[in-house]
Amino acid sequence: MKSYSNIFSRTVYCSILLCLLTVSCKKDFLEIIPKGKLIATTVSDYHLLLSNLELINQSTDAQVLMGDEMAAVGTYFLGGAARTQRLFRWDDVVYEPDQDAIEMNVPMRNIYVFNKIILEAPYAIDGTDAQRKSIVAEARAGRAWSNFLLINYYGKPYNPATAATDPGYPIVTEADVTQTQFTRASVKEMYDFILADLTAAIPDLPAQTTHRTRMSRASAEAILGKVYLFMGRYADALKELNASIADLATATTPVRLYDYNVNFAAGGIFLPIGAFGPAYPTTVNNEENLYAKQFSNTWNFVSSELVLTPATIALYGSSDLRRRFMSATPYPSGSAFPAGTLRKTGPNATQFGMVLPDVYLMRAECKAQTGDLVGAKADLEILRTKRMPAADAVVPASIANDQQALIRYVLDERIREFSGQGYRWFDMRRLSVNSNLNATVRYEHILYNADGTITRFTLKPERLVLRLPQKVIEQNPGMTNNP
Repeated sequence: MKSYSNIFSRTVYCSILLCLLTVSCKKDFLEIIPKGKLIATTVSDYHLLLSNLELINQSTDAQVLMGDEMAAVGTYFLGGAARTQRLFRWDDVVYEPDQDAIEMNVPMRNIYVFNKIILEAPYAIDGTDAQRKSIVAEARAGRAWSNFLLINYYGKPYNPATAATDPGYPIVTEADVTQTQFTRASVKEMYDFILADLTAAIPDLPAQTTHRTRMSRASAEAILGKVYLFMGRYADALKELNASIADLATATTPVRLYDYNVNFAAGGIFLPIGAFGPAYPTTVNNEENLYAKQFSNTWNFVSSELVLTPATIALYGSSDLRRRFMSATPYPSGSAFPAGTLRKTGPNATQFGMVLPDVYLMRAECKAQTGDLVGAKADLEILRTKRMPAADAVVPASIANDQQALIRYVLDERIREFSGQGYRWFDMRRLSVNSNLNATVRYEHILYNADGTITRFTLKPERLVLRLPQKVIEQNPGMTNNP
């Protein structure tokens, strides 16, 4: 959108009108109500609102640039967009004073839709009470996911000692584009709101996963488990992650891990490996998706600005088939990257709603944190046997029998699984406030210059949080920004 009247009004208004006109309307609606004045009234209308493509397609990709598994190549990076360079350098200011924040736009438009459904669907003119409750539950869980994304951009990492006073993000519960008074809730208030939405939604959500673009009980339980994990509440997280995996047993649409040993073998679905990397299923067909959200990841596609650091590449064994998603040369051609770095070549669309590998790795981490080392090892190997030959997938006994070593191994596995996909940035944030694990974060980015020199950028604690765009601050008098 071209302008804000405040943080959440005109930014969303035109897109929501378009959504209502193109997604939630039927022919008979157009015959009764003049075009441009359409409103949702039936259960079917609210179902269609939840099938809006903008609820799936996100543009929030800043986390890819900020992860410590990434380096930059000056030949390509220095000609890139200002936003790309600023995020990689962890600059204080990312946007010009008149610019909107990509990280804010789509999530806020989504929250408008979810609020509309939450407030209006209980009064839908048809359908059963159970159907109306289910629609509201989907919207509440979807709102929780959007708010969780926003608080992990604009609020400090959750720290029980300071969360009640750390500035968070405004909590918006109205579908009112004329609302103009917004204040930032604390980090604790935002997390409490997210927890309340998810716990209220889960009992009314569909027990079976029937479509990966819609919220089910299993996907909401996994999201709730992730929220608890980010709060350091490992036992609570484990309970929800266990419930999620148990509920997936009744899924009527396939939700399972891809076996790279099969997919990269002759006739496998990841073949052929072309100019854009291995073939990979689309979002709606991706069987690892519980709750589909995606963004186009140009740094895993046609851009050569970012590469994986040597330390990241060293985490992969030679038989790890995830290495097939890497290239030593730029797109479409050119000399090899410096220092042995490699460019990711996919997946080109990052899946970051809720995916099954994340569920298993979160559960492994929670099991290790709560002392179930055998269970943590088992979950790791469930994933690893799908990514490499079984003989190489075994977690070494010296690691499996050492709690702290095993936790670090899980975190390394998260990098191996999600490198270049943006997951690492959110892990860096939560690990930064964990006294046992903050040393696992690398607070440095390296730019490899064309002349063979390197430039280093240091991540300040303040930049674990994005600043709100100046445009938002100016249009909301009294709202304080992050330092």
